Amino acid sequence: MKIIIKLDQLLNKLDMSQHELSRLTGIRQPSINEMCRNQTVRLPLQNLAKICEVLECEISDILELEKEQTN
Repeated sequence: MKIIIKLDQLLNKLDMSQHELSRLTGIRQPSINEMCRNQTVRLPLQNLAKICEVLECEISDILELEKEQTN
């Protein structure tokens, strides 16, 4: 199983920039960028809660669990 971060899609839908989300949440912009590029290794729950609060969304709107294909 693999976790997919859908933050970039959500920001596009809301017409919000990474910089704006960073300003509103207090989360460093490079951290937001890593999440948007799905390169985050560690995601503090407090950051996830701040993002959900600011974007008025649920955790499931940001994170998705995807089955990895086996050959």
